[in-house]
Amino acid sequence: MYKSEPIFLEPVFQERIWGGQKLRTDFKYEIPYEKTGEAWVISALPHGSSMIANGPLQGKTLEHAWNEHGELFNKQSTEQKEYPLLVKILDAAEDLSVQVHPNDEFARNVEGVPYGKTECWYVLSAEEGAELVLGHHAQSREELEQMIDQGKWDELLRRIKVKAGDFVYVPSGTIHAIGKGIVILETQQSSDITYRVYDYDRMDSAGNKRELHLDRAKEVTTIPHKDAEVEQIETVIGDLVEKKLVEEQYFTVYHWKLDGKATRTLNKDFLQVSVVEGTADVKIGEQSFHIEKGSHFILPYNIGEYEVVGNAEFIVSHE
Repeated sequence: MYKSEPIFLEPVFQERIWGGQKLRTDFKYEIPYEKTGEAWVISALPHGSSMIANGPLQGKTLEHAWNEHGELFNKQSTEQKEYPLLVKILDAAEDLSVQVHPNDEFARNVEGVPYGKTECWYVLSAEEGAELVLGHHAQSREELEQMIDQGKWDELLRRIKVKAGDFVYVPSGTIHAIGKGIVILETQQSSDITYRVYDYDRMDSAGNKRELHLDRAKEVTTIPHKDAEVEQIETVIGDLVEKKLVEEQYFTVYHWKLDGKATRTLNKDFLQVSVVEGTADVKIGEQSFHIEKGSHFILPYNIGEYEVVGNAEFIVSHE
């Protein structure tokens, strides 16, 4: 049995045409690319699984831990073959492509993968006036197809301004794009399926326009667009203020703000934790683990009672 301690994870970095340097300047990561767009900070995807940085499984991947040590996640059955969630930090030095993701049924039937992609974003930082695409103005599928085919992007796309601390829930079927100057922490289903709708006619490093996926995008987009309504609930536990950002089918996500100490008991199968500001310590029995901005870890099923001490902010999630 893995002893009761957090499972710390190393990020997997992804080069993106729209990426920048803020994962280095804001989080002190040693990024490998000039345009590093994504850090997959809690990932068990086969083509980008986080490496475990401590304990008996040090040097193994999270995918390995999920497959071979299911007791850490209270994994009772072999039916759930894939780890369910993926957490990323995205640095949009330029606008991301406008895109949409399928639901589970479409992903299984058409792509042959277990999960579609519902996601949510916590805005870590945003330049003044920064905005993102969330939804569209088409009232019918025919209107959507016509506006896409005619390139009427200003008429079609719905844009909203955001600032640090904002939260955005993006169900599958929602046309969306993160805008220039925004850094987010994204919690999502463990899926990498993207249907690109519009890419500003950008060229890749080889001088080619990136592929679009218009037929499938038209098929999976929800029409008409309706903003998802989420109820946010705030609770105080010791010196910790917990705000539940969303509780939906695939995940529950919280923002924690700690100014002192708080004692918690893990009553979920496992808990994903990302430190987005400050420093703290996690205490479990006689053990103490230092954490700081940019730390990402999982509290496994056998953790029991734990204490957090310090001044920090966290994004926390579970299935």
